[in-house]
Amino acid sequence: MRRRSRASSKLAKARSRKAKAARRSTSSATGQETELARLARERDEALERENATSEVLHLISKSPGNLELVFQSILENATRICQANFGTLFRFDGENSYPVAQFNTPAALLETLTRLGPFKPTKGIVGSGFERMMRTKQVVHTVDDAAEPYPGNAAKFAGARTIVRVPMLKDDTLVGSIIIYRQEVRPFTDKQIELVKNFASQAVIAIENTRLLNELRRSLEQQTATADVLRVISASPGELAPVFQGILENATRLCEANFGNMFLREGNGFRTVAIHSPPSAYTEWYERHPFLEPTKEYPHSNLARLIETKKSSTTPISD
Repeated sequence: MRRRSRASSKLAKARSRKAKAARRSTSSATGQETELARLARERDEALERENATSEVLHLISKSPGNLELVFQSILENATRICQANFGTLFRFDGENSYPVAQFNTPAALLETLTRLGPFKPTKGIVGSGFERMMRTKQVVHTVDDAAEPYPGNAAKFAGARTIVRVPMLKDDTLVGSIIIYRQEVRPFTDKQIELVKNFASQAVIAIENTRLLNELRRSLEQQTATADVLRVISASPGELAPVFQGILENATRLCEANFGNMFLREGNGFRTVAIHSPPSAYTEWYERHPFLEPTKEYPHSNLARLIETKKSSTTPISD
């Protein structure tokens, strides 16, 4: 009996060892599968980030000057990859902030932003997430905006909870911001915040490219206009009327004005020497009044102020 008991005990111990070894093997295999799954997920996330970045850079190079398209692509990619519910991209002109791109924004918030229009961040609530971001020019990551002392419009009108606000900076000058929102309390990861910061840098590149392109276009237009006037001068020596008309037409076009006129000073008055694309009533009035004495007839007009100050004026004319 003792021999059988000892044999049974040895058999039980052997079985136990095998079971433990099997559990260790299964646990190791499960651990390997978990690690492989993590690595695969990180690889896929990295590829998605790289593809999104490449897409935006391609848009910037392919569509120079089309900021609306670039901003929309940046915002959509940032919101989607960071698993946010919606997002807004704001521009800042040095005084006012205003939205220029929206993605999946709830209707109530969109209506509120539309109603507010451009707003002065400096007049906002001190201590709010948006105000802190504008003031510090740093990323502001709010875990639960609804629990903050001063919840923003996104929390009030769209149920936003976790929010990351990323400033768009050019040489430490604030030019805009990207803000993405989650409607549940779930903090963004460091990698996700870095991705939004990268998109913010790309948005600044697009803005700068557009500025340089516009400056180049304006420079070329000005050079073309100058060459056009010089051709008129050389083709019409001694004839001032075509020269004046050419100067006025180019000035009106370059300044994106609707119409214009040109005067020459004669004594205390002005004589009309050129008119370009005016409304018919305007033309008829000046045809009836080819010579004006502003200080006598229209003492509060721009022309009267021009005589007194010898400075240009951009106020609405009353002549």
